[in-house]
Amino acid sequence: MPYVSIRVAGKLTKEQKQKIARGVTDVIAEVAGKPKEAVLLFIDEESRDNIAKGGVLIEDM
Repeated sequence: MPYVSIRVAGKLTKEQKQKIARGVTDVIAEVAGKPKEAVLLFIDEESRDNIAKGGVLIEDM
């Protein structure tokens, strides 16, 4: 069973998550030769004040 984990900075709308889920599932199923029903996808929304780049919180960039 393919397992996909996607982490994003900030919040996504339900519609954005649905589109990401469909698109990623389609690609994984096609490339890995697995049924779509076997693809497990997790979307983790991270607060921008919990992520830093170059020593600076990205919410401060």
